[in-house]
Amino acid sequence: MCAKEKIMKALSKQTAAPGLTLIDAPTPKPADGQVLIRVMATSLCGTDVHIYNWDEWAASRIAPPLVIGHECAGEVVELGKGVTELKVGDHIAVETHIPCGKCYQCHTGNRHLCQHLQIVGIDRPGSFAEYLSLPALCCVKQEKSLPWKLGAILEPLGNAVYTVDEGNVRGKTVAIFGDGPIGIFSCALARAAGAETVIALGMQPYRLDLMRTFSPDHVINVKDQNAEEAIMSVTTGHGVDVVLEMSGSARAIHDGFAVMKRAGTFVAFGIPSKPVEINFANDLIFKGATLKAINGRKMFETWDHMAELLSSKQIDVSHVITHEFPLENIAEAMSLLNAKEMKCGKIVLNV
Repeated sequence: MCAKEKIMKALSKQTAAPGLTLIDAPTPKPADGQVLIRVMATSLCGTDVHIYNWDEWAASRIAPPLVIGHECAGEVVELGKGVTELKVGDHIAVETHIPCGKCYQCHTGNRHLCQHLQIVGIDRPGSFAEYLSLPALCCVKQEKSLPWKLGAILEPLGNAVYTVDEGNVRGKTVAIFGDGPIGIFSCALARAAGAETVIALGMQPYRLDLMRTFSPDHVINVKDQNAEEAIMSVTTGHGVDVVLEMSGSARAIHDGFAVMKRAGTFVAFGIPSKPVEINFANDLIFKGATLKAINGRKMFETWDHMAELLSSKQIDVSHVITHEFPLENIAEAMSLLNAKEMKCGKIVLNV
């Protein structure tokens, strides 16, 4: 069955200014090697907030007009020429990083670090729309029993899976800096992976409460407490084996290096808004530290591990989705994410 609609509803950054516009847009046609997806649910990310607000980063990165959004799940409704690994009716979640398949990184097992990487909703039309066309390679088949809204958050959950996997947290003391959804997911994953002690840090009470649902041993509100002092206190002066830095905050980065033990591991996922200076000698060399950086998800080892975690019920992050809206209520959804005191977890748009 092919999609019959010639026109679709979509949220577009039409001009270089704050906000998004609900428009009628042509339904895309899948090119060779691509599929057409009927988007069923798409979730909001911090990147979408930057684009919506039209901050300095967005102005330097986005070329309007552009349909934005990237985290999504949907149903295959049309196949482009040459597609054999999927069929019409399949349920999929989207790997939003589209590799070229030709560069050195792609040829050596690092497609997620492709030299010519394109990102859905940033470099090409995104998922805040009824339909999305993209390479079949980037459609990860899901069980039809998986709710659409959960499928929509697999992409950011994959960021957390990759981060925690690289931390090798089993039996270790772990500090998670950042209470955004990916930090919250990391709390669940660190516990599931067998971390001995989990310390969760953030500054939003509502989201710290979401982290508490995954039973961290300690929760620290960095607005009320000095993070370094609090961590050293609860670890009786020893510090932590593993730091998972999910916020991109310069202060959190410095605190993370300060509390990391000698021979510890620092896993960096959060993206700072500007360059951050660190004491390379004291923070890394003299500590004999391991520093790992996370970009996207491994294609497709991360997705396979995530599927195992979900199917075995080792994790359940469904309650981190706290709000759902239709596309036309995007302003209401964004107001929750722009609030000084956030009272939401993950937000999903039902398309």
